[in-house]
Amino acid sequence: MEDYHKPDQQTVLALRNIANRLRIHCIKATTAAGSGHPTSCCSVAEIMSVLYFHTMKYRYDDPRNFNNDRFIMSKGHAAPALYSMWVEAGFLKESELFSLCHVDSSMEGHPTPKQHFVDLATGSLGQGLGVACGMAYTGKYFDKASYRVFCLLGDGEMSEGSVWEAMSFASYYQLDNLVAIMDINRLGQTDSVPLQHYVEKYQKRCEAFGWHAIIVDGHSVEELCKALSHARHQPTAIIAKTIKGKGIPAAEDKLGWHGKTLPKDMAEMVIKDLQSRVMNSSKHLYPAAPVEDAPPVSLRNIRMPSAPSYKPGEKMTTRKAYGMALAKLGRYNERVVAVDGDTNNLTYSEIFKNEHPNRFVECYIAQQNMVSVAMGCAARDRNVVFASTLASFFTRAYDQLRTAAISESNINLCGSHCGLSTGEEGPSLMGLEDISMFRSLPTATVFYPSDGVSTEKAVELAASTRGVTYIRTSRQESAIIYNSNEDFHVGQAKVVYQNKDDQVTVVAAGVTLHEALAAAEYLKKERIYIRVIDPFTIKPLDVKTIVDHTRATRGRILTVEDHYYEGGLGEAVSSAMVNESGFNLHRLAVSHIPRSGKPHELLKIYGIDRDAIAQAVRKMLSSSTNAK
Repeated sequence: MEDYHKPDQQTVLALRNIANRLRIHCIKATTAAGSGHPTSCCSVAEIMSVLYFHTMKYRYDDPRNFNNDRFIMSKGHAAPALYSMWVEAGFLKESELFSLCHVDSSMEGHPTPKQHFVDLATGSLGQGLGVACGMAYTGKYFDKASYRVFCLLGDGEMSEGSVWEAMSFASYYQLDNLVAIMDINRLGQTDSVPLQHYVEKYQKRCEAFGWHAIIVDGHSVEELCKALSHARHQPTAIIAKTIKGKGIPAAEDKLGWHGKTLPKDMAEMVIKDLQSRVMNSSKHLYPAAPVEDAPPVSLRNIRMPSAPSYKPGEKMTTRKAYGMALAKLGRYNERVVAVDGDTNNLTYSEIFKNEHPNRFVECYIAQQNMVSVAMGCAARDRNVVFASTLASFFTRAYDQLRTAAISESNINLCGSHCGLSTGEEGPSLMGLEDISMFRSLPTATVFYPSDGVSTEKAVELAASTRGVTYIRTSRQESAIIYNSNEDFHVGQAKVVYQNKDDQVTVVAAGVTLHEALAAAEYLKKERIYIRVIDPFTIKPLDVKTIVDHTRATRGRILTVEDHYYEGGLGEAVSSAMVNESGFNLHRLAVSHIPRSGKPHELLKIYGIDRDAIAQAVRKMLSSSTNAK
């Protein structure tokens, strides 16, 4: 490390003092709160001290400045250590630490963006490094800026497969602006971690994944300064051997202390001892200012340059319409980014890839990491990110999705091959629970377009909608039903078929909307008239339109969906109508795990095709007639 400038003894002393003050802050705060992980905080004290006061470049009074180095605390249970660092930096007051875990405080038990210095929530272990990868990728390839990304991991989360997905991603893309610091303190929650203190094994694993790996004494500020000072032409892993509970004699390297706070008398005794270790020093350390070379970015007014160019009656799959719309959006907005998981020829994000190769990120078959990378790319409003894969594959990334919601992350997701229309591929690839999954996320908007026009509009609206958005697309072709000048809005349904003599309202989306329209034509020959509504967004649902039109059809309403009964369109409508009286609601959905087959065969077998809709309508009318 020929460019390494060894810190002078005054700097070393100041860094040690900061580390011990951090321990004091954490013990005080967690004991006062009666909650927290003081032993996990104490093992990272020197790491945090060196990172924040020797290595990282940032504006302490502007934590989200886009030129700042980034820090992700993947081991989110050490949150008090992060809060304490910002006390030392001068952004927080020491007194604020005593509000830790209070219901009216932004000092939550694990980091969330309620704090300005937290980009994304952590706490569910194994996710931080993937987010850091997205940030580092943005820094290197999109921003082309000097800022670096640091991620602190615990050794317990090294058992998570998502960590190694991220390790592989970082190596493949040579993210030399990314540093992972691993707190190897040997102990997990209930037992020792698998590799304990065999740091050489961690080193070999990291090197096997293409990282430069350095073993250090995690309590030596000199070793940490040296290891963190030298950039490599590959991602760097600092494997820091530490003692859990360092500075708390009764808890050092002992099981049974994870997530336990110190009793008040013990805390006072330990704090007194730690205070005696804080030496007089005339040197005050300040973070270095960042290099201001990241470009300013505005994500306002992300719009399509023109209306859709489809013609009514033309056949198109909504998944292909998604790819075409995404490429079109990217043509006029340079911060639109597409992410995929080796399915771009199925989701049709390949159209974006071919047109904008420098803004396409291939994550391969690692959907958990793909969602985390998308979150990292979108952080600090640097990019408008669309991530796509098969709808069924998002289920394995649900933990990342719920973290995205907690993080107030603005990411757009597209799931193709939803429902029975996936056909011959069989049930393992049929997304039949995806609406339920995304509806349960509090920040989510769920689009379910039914043709090329509405798909393009969904892509455009998603780009400017805050929170997590999900666009559900299908494998099979369907006809264009909307004119190119049709106006769409989030939470606004479309009445696509109606007559003044309508007797039943049918609410359907995607493939089943086309089946409902075909059923309407069948029934019309029998002088039975139905009103067909396309909800466009399942969440938020246009309750007013559905209720008003159901009243116009004497309270009769039928929902039809290419999804399981649980959590889908039918349940959304049922929930909306729970307080309405005089309504007769029937639902058609997939009731059993399906099998392979032709899409039209499966729709018929599982009772959601045009014949099933027509029969359900006849039955509803017959029942109401008999009731009279």
